[in-house]
Amino acid sequence: MIPVTVYSEMTPNPSTMKFVANKYLLPTGASVEFENKAAAKGYSPLAEALFDFPFVTKVFIAVNFITVAKTDNVPWDFITMELREFIREWISFEKEVLIAMPSQIQHDTPTDTPSGAASSQTSAPQPNFAASPLDDAIIDLLDQYVRPAVANDGGAIDFLGFEDGKVTVMLKGSCAGCPSSTATLKGGIENLLKQHLPEVQEVVAFNA
Repeated sequence: MIPVTVYSEMTPNPSTMKFVANKYLLPTGASVEFENKAAAKGYSPLAEALFDFPFVTKVFIAVNFITVAKTDNVPWDFITMELREFIREWISFEKEVLIAMPSQIQHDTPTDTPSGAASSQTSAPQPNFAASPLDDAIIDLLDQYVRPAVANDGGAIDFLGFEDGKVTVMLKGSCAGCPSSTATLKGGIENLLKQHLPEVQEVVAFNA
C-alpha cells in the first residue's frame, strides 16, 4: 500500500493554506465547503474534527486537497505542521472524509439543474437563475481556462447563472475573501468570457 503523504501550499489568500494529498478524497469534479462545525456535522467528519482547532474558521474539500482558513491571530508557521500531520493521519487511518453531500451541493460538472453549477454549504440562499442558451458555453470556458488555475490556488469557482448580460459565479476555498479575487474576477475571468461571448457584459461573485 502506498503511504499517504500530505504537503502544504501557500495560496494567494494569506488566511488560507492548501493541504494536498496523494490520493483522492472526493469524486472528480466535486467540492464542498463548510463555514462552521455545525454545518459540517453529519456530512464531513474530517471537517467537523478540523473545527475543533480553535483557529480554524472554514474548511473546503476538493478532489485531492483541503483548504483551511484560519483566524488572523495565529501565524501559519505555528500551526501548518500540526494541521498537515492531523490530515495525513486522518487519511492514513481511512477515516471518513465525507459521508454525505449536503442537499444543496452538487458536482461542479453540468447536471440537470438549469445553471449546471454547485453551491457551498452556506447560510445565505443561493439565487435561482433560469436556463440560458449560453450556459453550456460559459461552463465550458470556465472548465477549460479558469477552474484548473483556481484549483491550483486552493479554491473553486462555480457558475450560478447568466441573466441580462451578467454572469454570476460563486468563489469557494482560498478564493473566497481573497484580496486578489476581485482583480482575478474582473481582469481575468470577465475579460476571458467577453472575448469568447460578446453577450457577456459583466462577471460578478455571489457572496453567500
